[in-house]
Amino acid sequence: MRLIKRYGGGSRKLYDTVDSRYVSLDDIAAWISRGAHLQVVDSRTGADVTVQTLTQVIAEGHKRGIPFFSAEFLHEVIRRGEAAVASGVEQLSHGVAQLAQVWAPAQLGRFRRGIAQLEQSLTTVEHTRTRQKRVRARRSGPRPRIARKRA
Repeated sequence: MRLIKRYGGGSRKLYDTVDSRYVSLDDIAAWISRGAHLQVVDSRTGADVTVQTLTQVIAEGHKRGIPFFSAEFLHEVIRRGEAAVASGVEQLSHGVAQLAQVWAPAQLGRFRRGIAQLEQSLTTVEHTRTRQKRVRARRSGPRPRIARKRA
């Protein structure tokens, strides 16, 4: 687990103790999306501020047009608390499973068509190069000598 220390004050800097450097909320989002687990602690009090920091990651993403949750889902989280989150995770998991069943075969077909097009393009390039080599070989071959008249 990666330990991040949050320094107070106006800047609220985040310091990664593993890489010994200051990091941004984008860095944290990238680590989490790659599967990393982290804990954020307040450097002065030692309090765990992971939830607040992850909420900040979500809020910043939303500001930039990357919504993590729908407004309706967030309303339910506020209304019902943890049960809503568990329900949402279950719905998300089910949705991803359904999407994978539908999307994967379609994408596989696209992938196969793309490979076929790529192979065709490579064949065309090989034929073109072969023709160009033949043309160059004919041009650079022995040239007939033209007899010149002597004056």
